[in-house]
Amino acid sequence: MTARTYYRLGLAAAALTALFLFLAIGALGIIGEGGEPDRLYLAVFVTLLVGTVLARLRARGMAYALGATAVVTMGVAVVALATGQQDTPGASVLEILGLTAMYAGLFAVSAWLFLRSARLGSPAPAAA
Repeated sequence: MTARTYYRLGLAAAALTALFLFLAIGALGIIGEGGEPDRLYLAVFVTLLVGTVLARLRARGMAYALGATAVVTMGVAVVALATGQQDTPGASVLEILGLTAMYAGLFAVSAWLFLRSARLGSPAPAAA
């Protein structure tokens, strides 16, 4: 595969993961029945947005931004468990860790795809 293909796959993976996370929070809730505990996940979207702006859509910068997003996603689970959110109705430690790990993993895959693009000689962001 070419650098451009990896770049496009990384961009698609990041966008779809963010959309999937947004819809899951809004429709179902990740921590319990949703609502206030799920506001912790706003940190994930802020990290993704700020990282993307700082990276200026360049492959190596996007790899760092998505890596940071994956770390912040797991940090949300740690904060949720440390504050006792697993005791809210409809929540459990397994659900919080499992769902959060899934999203963090998807963001990490996107970071890896951007890193592959950067190593192969990423195209300019406008050409992607």
